[in-house]
Amino acid sequence: MARSNYSYEKRQKELARKKKKEDKRLKKLNRALGIEEEKPEDISKDVDNEDETTD
Repeated sequence: MARSNYSYEKRQKELARKKKKEDKRLKKLNRALGIEEEKPEDISKDVDNEDETTD
């Protein structure tokens, strides 16, 4: 029977936690500077419009 690799799982969990924390820090920083972030819906609409105009 194979053993679970708990150290790998723990490391992945740590990396996810650090990434989430960094994203949150950048979001707060951007908000403080007055920079608005684009929503994912807006980005996908822009990409769709670019495809139509290149035809």
